[in-house]
Amino acid sequence: QVELVESGGGLVQAGGSLSLSCAVSGRTFSGYAMGWFRQAPGKEREFVAAIRWSDRFTYYADSVKGRFAISRDSAKTTMFLQMNSLEPEDSALYYCSAREGRIASPGYYLRQPSQWYSWGQGTQVTVSS
Repeated sequence: QVELVESGGGLVQAGGSLSLSCAVSGRTFSGYAMGWFRQAPGKEREFVAAIRWSDRFTYYADSVKGRFAISRDSAKTTMFLQMNSLEPEDSALYYCSAREGRIASPGYYLRQPSQWYSWGQGTQVTVSS
């Protein structure tokens, strides 16, 4: 497992933007993928976006496609989530995640929380209407 530290959450008005960061503590990440999930009160944790670490191929939930962008730095130590055109429905605790090993059918399985082995502590995003 790797230690992950999120930052960048906060309060923003609808239509605004926020940028989240997830740093891998103490080393570069050389695993398969990293991702973002979110969980609102009373709801299950849901997939937001993921990035394959080697080739930067990305995956998005339909609800954020075209508004959010996931990326990583060239040093392979930090992942980012740029969130634009935020809506009140985007309000949640956002978690970053990491997976070391490869997975078959990543487009399906990377959307499942059970397939991720390391999690950050979460950062709160609140979008006011």
